[in-house]
Amino acid sequence: MSILSKLFGGGRPKAPEAPAEPSEIYKDFRIFAAPASESAGYRVAARIEKEVAGEVKVHHLMRADTSRSFDEAEALSVRKAKQMIDEQGDRIFR
Repeated sequence: MSILSKLFGGGRPKAPEAPAEPSEIYKDFRIFAAPASESAGYRVAARIEKEVAGEVKVHHLMRADTSRSFDEAEALSVRKAKQMIDEQGDRIFR
């Protein structure tokens, strides 16, 4: 890849933005998988939302885990979000 390609964004395609629809609803939490593009692949990331007392609470999950495949990183993002929900529940919004 030439230096001009790197400067003007001609390299690796970027991961799509977090979807408007949740990837999954789990225990009243909405999980939006949003793997972040990295040089080595895709970093595990997700947005977790839940409505609490009429207010939508949001937590952004970003892990050190990476995957070469976007689809694999997306599935891993959902799995890690579920794990966090199981371990912390509503405390993730503190």
